Amino acid sequence: MFTIEHDFDATVITLVDGPAEHRQEDVVINTFEDCVTLEQVDPRTDIVRTITLSLTQVRDLAAALDLPEGAYQINSAPR
Repeated sequence: MFTIEHDFDATVITLVDGPAEHRQEDVVINTFEDCVTLEQVDPRTDIVRTITLSLTQVRDLAAALDLPEGAYQINSAPR
């Protein structure tokens, strides 16, 4: 399950893990104009951990989801 909310400066996507024996904490994805952050509460410390990705890293991640094992470089077309 997931939710999508549009805030003033970001779109917020929350990924909710389904009921399972090893359920993970929810993941909150904030998409900004220049970066994307992923946040998840560390259940051992109750501290929110944040990872920041550039838009290039997000593009590469999206491409990697559909590619086989290997090393790749995506070339951007000049504008």
